[in-house]
Amino acid sequence: MSLMSSINSTPSSERVHIGFFGRRNAGKSSLVNAVTNQELAVVSDVAGTTTDPVIKAMELLPLGPVVIIDTPGFDDEGDLGELRIKKTRQILNSADCAVLVTDMTKPLGVCEKQLMGLFEEKKIPYILVGNKCDLADTAPDGERFPVSAKDKKNIHELREQIARLVETKDQTHRIVGDIIDSGELAVLVVPIDKAAPKGRLILPQQMVIRDLLESGACAAVVRETELEQTLAGLVSKPSVVITDSQVFGFVSKVVPESIRLTSFSILMARYKGFLEAAVKGAAAISRLRDGDTVLISEGCTHHRQCGDIGSVKLPALLKKTTGRDINIELSSGREFPEDLEKYAMVIHCGGCMLTEREMTVRMRTAADCGVPFTNYGVALAHMNGILRRSLEVFPYIAGLLDG
Repeated sequence: MSLMSSINSTPSSERVHIGFFGRRNAGKSSLVNAVTNQELAVVSDVAGTTTDPVIKAMELLPLGPVVIIDTPGFDDEGDLGELRIKKTRQILNSADCAVLVTDMTKPLGVCEKQLMGLFEEKKIPYILVGNKCDLADTAPDGERFPVSAKDKKNIHELREQIARLVETKDQTHRIVGDIIDSGELAVLVVPIDKAAPKGRLILPQQMVIRDLLESGACAAVVRETELEQTLAGLVSKPSVVITDSQVFGFVSKVVPESIRLTSFSILMARYKGFLEAAVKGAAAISRLRDGDTVLISEGCTHHRQCGDIGSVKLPALLKKTTGRDINIELSSGREFPEDLEKYAMVIHCGGCMLTEREMTVRMRTAADCGVPFTNYGVALAHMNGILRRSLEVFPYIAGLLDG
């Protein structure tokens, strides 16, 4: 994907995630196709046709950019069935709202009650839908919203109901635009190495550039190798320097103390709502002991290369900084342990590929297990001895270090 096409497309993590859940053969896939007016999901009379979540980014009026998720039947059986149910439970962590699809010709059962319990436990707004109302012998029971995927009955009304479930994102929620004024300059430090995606910038860099433009601010994008020359050539000093976390230590020595300094990862942690937890969690690095296990988790599933930050650079710096023999475990994508008690701490990526809800769930899972939770940028700033400086753009967060 090119840089321009990527910028022009709403990132998946910024879209409303709508999950369709229910038992096998309730007509989830047929309803997904009817609601989206596309053949997104394979439809069959055979129960259990959907074996893995089907995920599709698209435009859906009146909501706009969304991600539609069709899940396997929650009543699936056998060893494979258990794996499919596990994937369905993982999808719940990213869903902004849920459509519980039932068969209107049948009464509600244990499966539906389990799902409703999960929705309420995870605080996911949902609508209970009765599909196949064209085949039902009795009048709608009042508990379920009656629809027919086959006859397209009440499909438009269902879209309207789904839209009412979703909270409109706060338009004042910014990644960088609230810490820089119109006309000011931000210098962005973007290393270009073999681990960088060819032909494009990573999502946090794109988001920062877009927000700076919307704020009327200016952006100068440089590699770390040209940073010193760039700063020396500026007529007036920039308002802030924002760097990739991997070169935090190098950049902090180049940027004068009079210029504010932070990282894309720290900005992303605030944007996703867990910067405060990440700052508190970073203190656990100094408490690591021989034999402790640290979970390093990424939200994306990119191919790891030589010099990868999660599997190579962070573990090496952790061991060098602490002088401890630490065990490292890795997770990626939607694979995130539900039980974290074996870990001394969790160091997570910025979460740019995950929804805010999904990052919140992971943070709370760690908190419930009493496990410190931080992210790459905060951890790297802590280990380079520049965490306080990197938080000066957010004085109320920097104050946590005095507590």
